[in-house]
Amino acid sequence: MKVAILQSNYIPWKGYFDLINMVDEFILYDDVQYTKNDWRNRNRIQTSQGIQWITIPVRQEKLAQLIKLTRVQDNRWVRKHWATIQQNYSKSKYFRNYKDLFETAYLSLEEVYLSKINYKFIVLINEILGIDTKVRWSSEFKLEGNQTERLLNICKTCGATEYLSGPSAQNYLDEETFKKEGIKVNWMDYSGYPEYKQLYAPFEHGVSILDLIFNEGPAAVKYMKSF
Repeated sequence: MKVAILQSNYIPWKGYFDLINMVDEFILYDDVQYTKNDWRNRNRIQTSQGIQWITIPVRQEKLAQLIKLTRVQDNRWVRKHWATIQQNYSKSKYFRNYKDLFETAYLSLEEVYLSKINYKFIVLINEILGIDTKVRWSSEFKLEGNQTERLLNICKTCGATEYLSGPSAQNYLDEETFKKEGIKVNWMDYSGYPEYKQLYAPFEHGVSILDLIFNEGPAAVKYMKSF
């Protein structure tokens, strides 16, 4: 049983979905502090003017606010984001193939909690890519102790034999604690991705996976690592 645990991101990049596809269960870890100017509520797209951020405006009512309690300011961002995506990707080879799916996802959106919004897009993109990994919430688990202990308890509850982690966790994760519980820790490697046909130069890997989907369509998975 392979498990990965990550905070929810807004329309994440391809590496996020590779990690999901490489495990049996993926846990959205939103019982931690919301961090401003991070990937929780924003991502990047390619435009003719260069890389552009699209950001969901949220209410940060206190510094220690949890991701799962973070709400959007209002829903005006929905039409603005969809208009920006249309404007910059309408000439992509496969935009028309997915236009209705994403237009419906955006324009029918009434959710006020950021993590629920992120979940909606993650699940939709999983379906497009053919990823059938089970997605769960950290709130389903008993979370106690330090960072390592909280992650370990989730893995133990899932019956994990292997934990796949993003590389940034190497700064704090205690591998020995996992090893004592019979759980092997593996680190995700985000290097060596092949380039694909983007509308604008120079090529940029670190953009939302929407870029890959709209430009490569059904062949998108050929430019990922886990397929």
